[in-house]
Amino acid sequence: MIFVRNLVEVFALVLGVLILGRVLMSWVDNTGRTQLSVFLFRATEPVLAPIRNMLPRMGMLDLAPMIALIFLSLVLQALR
Repeated sequence: MIFVRNLVEVFALVLGVLILGRVLMSWVDNTGRTQLSVFLFRATEPVLAPIRNMLPRMGMLDLAPMIALIFLSLVLQALR
């Protein structure tokens, strides 16, 4: 049971870092020309796309990363 908890914690932390990296890269390279941008997009889009589809359109503002990070934070809190 401890192994599963630790595995979920590591997954949530890594996913959180990837989402933060994607947000930061969107400020620097919003066209997705670099390999890092492509990697971050491919790694996080399966998580962010369903959240984005549930949210109402807000123009250029994308709240999906914030919602995902809040959810990951709640998961981590529940595990501790």
